[in-house]
Amino acid sequence: MLQPFSIEGVNRFPKEMSVLQNNRQLEPGIHFIVDASSNGAHKSLEPFVISIETALDASLLGVELERFVQERKGNALYLDFGSATGDTLKQLAGIGKALAAYYPVIEVVNSKFTWSVGREKLNHPLIYIQDSIADRNANYKVDIDAEWVQSYQSQNVVAYIPSKKLCAKTIVFTAHYDHLGRMGTDTYFPGANDNASGTAMLITMAKHFKENPSDYNILFVAFAGEEAGLVGSKFFTENPILKLKKIRFLINLDIMGSGEEGITAVNATLFEKEFQLLTDINDEQQLLARVKKRGPAANSDHYWFTEEGVPAFFIYTMGPNKNYHDVFDTYEELSFVEYDDITTLLVTFVERLEK
Repeated sequence: MLQPFSIEGVNRFPKEMSVLQNNRQLEPGIHFIVDASSNGAHKSLEPFVISIETALDASLLGVELERFVQERKGNALYLDFGSATGDTLKQLAGIGKALAAYYPVIEVVNSKFTWSVGREKLNHPLIYIQDSIADRNANYKVDIDAEWVQSYQSQNVVAYIPSKKLCAKTIVFTAHYDHLGRMGTDTYFPGANDNASGTAMLITMAKHFKENPSDYNILFVAFAGEEAGLVGSKFFTENPILKLKKIRFLINLDIMGSGEEGITAVNATLFEKEFQLLTDINDEQQLLARVKKRGPAANSDHYWFTEEGVPAFFIYTMGPNKNYHDVFDTYEELSFVEYDDITTLLVTFVERLEK
């Protein structure tokens, strides 16, 4: 069944996504990204350079901004932050976004690009460019289309397998099937590990329990809107299709594409008895290199269930693949080296979980 809901306020980039630096075409997702909340623009930008030292001194920044406006020295701020590291980088965080409320901003960075879903829309464009290619003396031509969707329609996908014998309790497997989508017509964020891999594991669990019915009822939920702020799972807990108190345990699956270094179980410190069962099975069957314990965190769709008193783990794999929220998170980068062993671990966990 489908469970429709709406995401209130989403910023999208459905069409043009072009940045020219001195007439050189920069590659989206590689050389630059726009902030997820960026506005669009179709114009030439003449940069006014703001140094790290200036940005960190509020009074000096005020003087420079006044000079920028009054003397009309360019029409966009160029935040030359490419050499920032450590605590300095933390101090600079958010300055570009704050300034983009008033002016177009180009911010130079030297860290890996990661993208997200914009739930607000800035007044002006905010463009991040890699330090390795940025030129403070260049002129820029930008053609960026941004579209604000006031109410974006989506849906959770739900399936159910009854227990082989009458049972009041239900095991729930969940995974989010949404990702970040497109940044313009030609650049998209594939989301192979986050979270096509978790969705694949959800289907694997469904196939297993269809062929091998459990003593528990099994519910499968593919959530939408996770990347927009756990929207789909929040809607489900507010509009449950079963009483939440009848859920014996929930297992949320995210980032299932590796496992060379084992898995992490979020909420392990809350549900130590169930975590011990998980580690006992792993030790007995010698499945994974490690089952790591982690405390509670609001970092995936298990969160709203935990808040409602539902016992839950969020399980994700650990390994050398660090592609996350970027254009490199593709199927070809996934090893699936422990996929079968994780399947065995989860199936056995359900079989041995006390009612």
